[in-house]
Amino acid sequence: MNMNKDGSYTGFIKVQFKLVRPVSVPPPKKANVGQDTGVKRAGGMKRRTSFYLPKDTSKHLHISSRTSAHEVIVALLKKFTVVDNPGKFALFERSERHDQVYLRKLPDDERPLNLRLCAGPNEKVLSFVLKENETGEVNWHAFSMPELKNFLRILQREEEEHVKQIVQRYALARTRMQEALAGSTPG
Repeated sequence: MNMNKDGSYTGFIKVQFKLVRPVSVPPPKKANVGQDTGVKRAGGMKRRTSFYLPKDTSKHLHISSRTSAHEVIVALLKKFTVVDNPGKFALFERSERHDQVYLRKLPDDERPLNLRLCAGPNEKVLSFVLKENETGEVNWHAFSMPELKNFLRILQREEEEHVKQIVQRYALARTRMQEALAGSTPG
């Protein structure tokens, strides 16, 4: 770590990626002669590519003691050119004690380099992990319009399948009741 004249200091932190869902990156820019080099649109939507980051990906960041957890998330996404909303992600503090792993979500204003300095260099004592934000609530504003439309399509298919199963179940019950009534004698 290096000390600055203003009392702040800079240093490196290592962040591991533990992402379950794919991330989105902008499409590669193709410079075609005679065409605009901007992002092409298909049906009014910008094209993007989504992919899964390799398991156990990690990145070292050179940050200041004034850098917040939210700023670390933004910097990591920028380094990988991820265009997803930073609100979809959270920075976690990971520690191991007595063969148990503990995770704590860092508030947006917490300073990771301060934590690293206090914990020392041992990664079992403290390491940082970037994961999907687990607030329990869905932040729908963090999703792009194509992602939201995809959610709606999935929910529509699930609903149609559920309705189909209910209709089949009641049709079978009706058929059995009709067969039972036809085989019985009145009185």
